[in-house]
Amino acid sequence: MLNLYPYNNGHLMVAPYEHVGAFDQLSAETLADMMAQAQWAIRALKAAMNPDGFNMGINMGKVAGAGFAEHIHYHIVPRWNGDTNFMPVIGDIKVMPEHLDVVYEKLLQALAETKAS
Repeated sequence: MLNLYPYNNGHLMVAPYEHVGAFDQLSAETLADMMAQAQWAIRALKAAMNPDGFNMGINMGKVAGAGFAEHIHYHIVPRWNGDTNFMPVIGDIKVMPEHLDVVYEKLLQALAETKAS
């Protein structure tokens, strides 16, 4: 999923169909599928956006940002050298260099061109 409120351009999330409240409650099959989807997302992001690195992490529980208790999701945030600046610190504003629709089209094409595991 493309994050509607991205930390950076291309910020994707992988969420299981299985609704559980904790990572350790996911089945081995679901975990394997999530990691395969994450690998595919990374390949597509590399092809479409050429990031210098990634931040990746899991939100577990409402207080951690999962939105509601019986849900977890995995964030994949592309990063570039110099992608942080004074705007978020001084102006409390995050500048996004590309519109979400443009990022969506780039990633849609890259996902079609890369292989899912």
